[in-house]
Amino acid sequence: MILDPTQRTAADTLATLLDRRGRPRKRHRGVYLHGRPGRGKTTVADRFFADVASSRKRRFHFHAFFAALHTATHELGSIDRAVAALLGDADLVYFDEFHVDDIGDARLVTRLLDTLFAQHRTLVVTANHPPADLLPNPLFHHAFVPTIERILAHLDVLALDGPLDYRTLGARRDSGFLAGRYVIGAGEPSADPGTDLDLGAGRTVRARTAGTGAAAFDFAQLCGAPTSAADYLRLTSRFGHWTLHAVPPLRAVEPDPVMRLVNLVDILYDADLPFTIHAPEPADELTAGVPGIPHLARTASRLGELRSVRAT
Repeated sequence: MILDPTQRTAADTLATLLDRRGRPRKRHRGVYLHGRPGRGKTTVADRFFADVASSRKRRFHFHAFFAALHTATHELGSIDRAVAALLGDADLVYFDEFHVDDIGDARLVTRLLDTLFAQHRTLVVTANHPPADLLPNPLFHHAFVPTIERILAHLDVLALDGPLDYRTLGARRDSGFLAGRYVIGAGEPSADPGTDLDLGAGRTVRARTAGTGAAAFDFAQLCGAPTSAADYLRLTSRFGHWTLHAVPPLRAVEPDPVMRLVNLVDILYDADLPFTIHAPEPADELTAGVPGIPHLARTASRLGELRSVRAT
């Protein structure tokens, strides 16, 4: 891969975190990479992570880490013990798609970062937004400002935000997330009673179909129901190919179901599982005119990578 100038600058900055033997430097400032979707943040950070010559490193997709953190905190009775269990002996910790959108999560993020900084673990973060834009809700943003200031004190902030969205170049694969399709023509919700899938704690979600390794859902049943990112992560262990039917124009949908779609696409993309979506219009139109939904541009970019076909 040939890096563009902004990607090269980011790669060179990340390289300063390692000594001549490729091991994390002790008590070194970390790096916070931010920029719009498709600019190569994850690609550059993943390449750096692979080059770290140490087993004492951990990479987490932030959705997955937070789901595990909630579970471990409940099981161990302490967020500090949960963080210790998840991070182990890592000298270098890398969070992909770092974000803070909810005040409840903000409190956990603050505790997590305080632990990482106090223990002098080197931290690498990729994000769509600069630290100042974390927890953007004006009702709560002021409460997170002290944590933003600690981020700035411990991490070098670098924009990786070149002019080109590399996902628009039309790369095609026959495996993983891109093996799915974007079917233009939403169709109707299924009239079949479907199958209830267990989410734990007495909760279920209705699938249109669920078989060996594959599941299909109606948007109203999966994203319209009170499901969470942790639920989607749990289901990825059972189903390796996902289909979502009857997705309406998102500008006509309440914010919570749209946010659930954002989380779903994030999780399936990170897990690199084939995803087929049936919607009435192309991805850029599907997501247009939807105000106040964090990371929706990332969702549009990822859906835009799928091979587009017309329903027959």
